[in-house]
Amino acid sequence: MFDVVAIGAGMAGLICARQLRLAGYSVAVVEKSRGPGGRVATRRVHGTRADHGARYLEPQGDAVQALIDVLVDRQILKLWTDSVGEFRQGEISSIPSSCYVAPAGMNAVGKYIAEGLDIWYGRRVTAISRTDSQMWRLSLEVTDDNLELPQELIARAVVVAIPAPQALIFLDSEIGLSPDFIDKLRSVEYDPCITVMAGYSAARNSDLSNLNPQWKSVSFPDDSDLAWIGLDSSKRLDPQQPVFVVHSSANFADRYLESTDLDTVGRELLDRASEYLMPWLNQPEWLQVHRWRYAFCRNPLPVSCLPAEGTLPLVCAGDLCGDGQIEAALRSGVAAGVWVNSQLQDLPLSLGL
Repeated sequence: MFDVVAIGAGMAGLICARQLRLAGYSVAVVEKSRGPGGRVATRRVHGTRADHGARYLEPQGDAVQALIDVLVDRQILKLWTDSVGEFRQGEISSIPSSCYVAPAGMNAVGKYIAEGLDIWYGRRVTAISRTDSQMWRLSLEVTDDNLELPQELIARAVVVAIPAPQALIFLDSEIGLSPDFIDKLRSVEYDPCITVMAGYSAARNSDLSNLNPQWKSVSFPDDSDLAWIGLDSSKRLDPQQPVFVVHSSANFADRYLESTDLDTVGRELLDRASEYLMPWLNQPEWLQVHRWRYAFCRNPLPVSCLPAEGTLPLVCAGDLCGDGQIEAALRSGVAAGVWVNSQLQDLPLSLGL
């Protein structure tokens, strides 16, 4: 039995769990994947790493700035570039922007916040119910073959820090949540994104050595298919070959989200990138494709977090609340922790970053 269970080990769930754990509560985090960070994600590919989720951290507000300061001080983050490119009408213009990355992969951000937390990886919440002693019971299924059979958790309070459609799978049931609360969750919509990670011959490094630094990051605001491309290998300390990461537009992802041939989808994106930037971008030595069904919250709720009033303590948090993606997720996680604390023992809180 725990005081608090947080569902989701993304930025909101982790920062909420961290502050409550430091205050003295017993806290568990349930996460369906094998690691922390959520969409601040990194994949091991062909002997290197590629950030296939969040591209970088940039100062969006006080919450992200505080995290950047701590992680730079601990040499987890470094300044990647102080300008980004924007492709319009056949030309790349440079826009000032301080972009911070983790040479070990952006998931190092989640790993840092997760330090000291009790995280149950490889488990998905399938149902939530009340116990006779007025606690929450979470039913779990195992998503990792190496773990034991489905289990359950008992908690005094629950923080739901996953995309709204995923939360509704177990919240939209007979557990006493108000219709208004459920309607608000149902109103939240997301844009998908398809990400391509592509590696190229080491001989291409000579082509890249003459590039303007703005080519580390280029966005395509006017393109119907392509949203962004970044030279991901330039984040690493000792890159062995060029690695690019390409993000699709929401429209492109909508068309191909259910495709069973993701390699072909990825090559279509690389074809478009090669038309704009370098012809050889459509000739990778290898590529991997990842689909993000809930990449960006399209219409977040105008609240810092979403408590379920009139029931046992339960609150939703994440970038579905507020505005600003990672900034919103961090702020929402903090707000959810403050609310849960007010429903339990009202202990002194600190993020302890």
